[in-house]
Order: sequence, then C-alpha cells, then structure tokens
Amino acid sequence: MHIRELDLNLLVIFDALLRERNVTRAANDIGLTQGAMSHALNRLRLFFEDPLFIKAPNGMTPTPKAELLGVTITEVIAALREKVVSQAKFDPATAQRTFVLSMTDMGELVFLPPLIRRLRKLAPHCTLRSIQVPLEQIEGLLASGEADLALGSIYAAPEGLFQQQLFMHTFVTVVSARNRKVGKTLTREQFESMPQIAVSLTGRANAAYDSAFDAYGIKRNIYLTTPHFLAVPLLIDAHPDLIATVPLELGTVFSRLGTVKILPTPVALPPFALRQHWHSRFHADAANVWLRHLIKDTFENYPDVPKY
Repeated sequence: MHIRELDLNLLVIFDALLRERNVTRAANDIGLTQGAMSHALNRLRLFFEDPLFIKAPNGMTPTPKAELLGVTITEVIAALREKVVSQAKFDPATAQRTFVLSMTDMGELVFLPPLIRRLRKLAPHCTLRSIQVPLEQIEGLLASGEADLALGSIYAAPEGLFQQQLFMHTFVTVVSARNRKVGKTLTREQFESMPQIAVSLTGRANAAYDSAFDAYGIKRNIYLTTPHFLAVPLLIDAHPDLIATVPLELGTVFSRLGTVKILPTPVALPPFALRQHWHSRFHADAANVWLRHLIKDTFENYPDVPKY
C-alpha cells in the first residue's frame, strides 16, 4: 500500500463529500474554496483509481467503491476527532471529566468551597475527587495521572514536580473556650507547659506543621500527634486543657463553632506557603493547564477569593 502518497487531509474532504453529496456545500463545511475542493477530489480519484463521486441531478452520487471506503473513513475521522483532536485543547464548557486533587482535610476546608463554586460555573459537566495520601506517594500519583494536582505545603517537593505558590498562611494557637486559665494572650510558660496536639501528615512530631517553634528553643509538651486537622477542635472541646497551633484560616473556622478561641502564638512564626504541585508529564496537558490557571486565579488574592 502506498500510504505515504496519501495526504490524510484528503480523508476529511472525502468525509465531507460523502455527507453533503455536493461539492459546494462540502467546501463550505470544511472552509475550502470550490476550486480547491474540486482539485482535492481529483487527487482522491487518482489515488483510489475510481471516480468516487458521480454528478447526478441532485448533486453527487458515491460509487460502490466510495460507499465501501466511506464506512471505514467515517470511523477513522470520528476516532480522530474524539480521541486525538479533542486532546489538543480543553473546552471547560463541554468537557466531562473528574479532576482528582490530593490535599489534607485542611486543604479541603480551604480550597474546596471556592473551587467548587467556580468549577460549577465554568466547567458544569466536570466533577471533583479529593484524596489524601502519604507524602512519599504523591509524586507517583501525579506521574501516573491518578491525581491531577497536589494542593498544600509540601516542604521538600520531589524533583519531578513543578510547583506554584498560591498564597501564604500564618499561625494561631487554638484554646478551649472553657479553659479559664488562659485569657486573651498565651505566655510562653503556659504554652510550654500545656499538653498540645501536633498535626503531622507523616505522624512524626518533628514534621508537624508547627515545628517552626523548635527553631526558637521552645520546649513543647506534645501529647498527641495526628494527621487530621479537623479532629483538633473536637479533641480540645472534649479535653479543655489541650491546645494546638494551626493555620489562621483553620483556626478562624474552628472558632466559629464556639467551642474554641484563637490566640496569637507566644512567638511569631514565619508564614508558610501553600502551593499547587504537578508532574512534568502533564505540564503541557490542556486540561491540567486549565485547572492550574483556574486555581491560581481563584486563590492568588486569598483570603479575598472570588464569590462568583
């Protein structure tokens, strides 16, 4: 077979002629002049050694060979449009897919409400799935495409990942509203003596989110280490002597429950960055690029996120 001699664009022209049965309409359908269409038809006839389309009173009639070829060519063109051409761009208005985001429970609380609002508006047929996995598994999930993005603070992002800063978070200390020993401030002595909850995704206290205290020589009385931020207010409500240091936005949400109050930390901790991470394999993927732009646009002025 002399496949190298066939201009594959001619298959698009064949498909249009088969559908329209008229040179002028077929030309208009694919954006060619009538002269260019006639020239392309002559090339098709030469390649297939058959007239393919014969003039008739109502247009063009396909020959038996054209009808036989048409079954396969129509399938090929449909497959190219669906499986190849559609991948060249991402149309959020019509796309139907599930975006998978790796994040902590704190990330769900911070990221999901505004992201869901925007995704429902801009990509109404897309859905979201949130997963939480150990840090050492994140790169593999992003590389395989099982997760599209990882959102949060990955202290030492693997070399295979791109990252983009979204916004900065500061810290506050959360205390039970029923703890009468603590007023509007928390002294260093109180902070060091009170039993604390430390949140660490790895389960190790020295990898906790508030481990920056160690740089100031503060000796913490860590009673519980947990990977779950959302357990903090419930545990403090059940055990009012416990305290925890969490990101400001999370502490603000917890304080709305009425069971805990937020106080400045005894030593001002430096803010930490929340970022989105993705694998180099999907750096140019149209859907991944669109999602990253959406998230960056939504959160770059955090906490003043768009309400639309």
